[in-house]
Amino acid sequence: MITASVAGASGYAGGELLRLLAGHPLIEVGAVAAGGRAGEPLVAVHPNLVEYGDLVLGTADPERLGAADLVFLALPHGESAAIVAQLPSHVRVVDLGADFRLADPVDWTTYYGGTHAGQWTYGLSELPGLRAAVATATHVANPGCYATAVALALAPVLGAGLVEADDIVVVAASGTSGAGRKASDALLASQVMGSMSAYKVGGVHQHTPEMEQALSAVAGTDVTLSFTPLLAPMPRGIVATCTAKAAGRTTADAVRDALRDAYAAEPFVTVLPDGHWPQTSSVAGSNSVHLQAAYDAHAGRVVVVSAIDNLVKGAAGQALQNANIMLGLDEAMGLSRNGVAP
Repeated sequence: MITASVAGASGYAGGELLRLLAGHPLIEVGAVAAGGRAGEPLVAVHPNLVEYGDLVLGTADPERLGAADLVFLALPHGESAAIVAQLPSHVRVVDLGADFRLADPVDWTTYYGGTHAGQWTYGLSELPGLRAAVATATHVANPGCYATAVALALAPVLGAGLVEADDIVVVAASGTSGAGRKASDALLASQVMGSMSAYKVGGVHQHTPEMEQALSAVAGTDVTLSFTPLLAPMPRGIVATCTAKAAGRTTADAVRDALRDAYAAEPFVTVLPDGHWPQTSSVAGSNSVHLQAAYDAHAGRVVVVSAIDNLVKGAAGQALQNANIMLGLDEAMGLSRNGVAP
């Protein structure tokens, strides 16, 4: 058996990761750490995880975490680098935070602040060339949830030259778990239920440079996008509406063919049948991405809509998918394409 440690186990992403690991046939859970909740039983924090009834949360001690074959870091942004520096170099690490996603130190300072820790292999295996890179890496930066939904929606049409790289607009709505577990007035049920609101408007959301970086690599030129996130009254899920100016003449068939060609062999990406549009309820609890596209001839724009579960494909499921690839296992092991309904 392969042993995996989890730091940040008290958070939503950490809890989801433990839920998925409970169903993995070849990985067993070792040390689990949870900062301020160290010393508490895991089930006191995650009552749904009854399989871990005897497990007690510990501190994020690098020596304890590094005794495993694999370490998952589900920590707040800016906290992973200090732990990684103290882990044995041979231990495989998947960081669910942002610490190692960005190549440009200026982008890091602008959107996150503090010292840039460097860049690791980017773990969005469905993008060109990245699966092979993940397979040979010992350290992988797990993509952000919004970045996953947007990059997978737009990469095929950018790669096929169907849209302009400098005129992209994205509006995406996320469930409240995307904001993490820390208490906030903005996340109170009385504030969220029955309401939707925009936040971090005007190009300031921290996933903006990550999306541009990933898409620029596919397009072969600098990509610029305008991103507006919305907080939706649901616990989990992301639906992203991505539009881009068409490059010359195109058709709806050309756009959908580009998506189908790009993802024909991908186990977790489904291009829906014509007339069916992605919805968050269909991907809940799964590692799936649902896509659909249209060509708006009136405005001369391509529209691609994606839906993911922000805690699974947007975080924990993708981390496990990356770990499977790093370990030479079937990348779908312990993961499901099927959502939970109703």
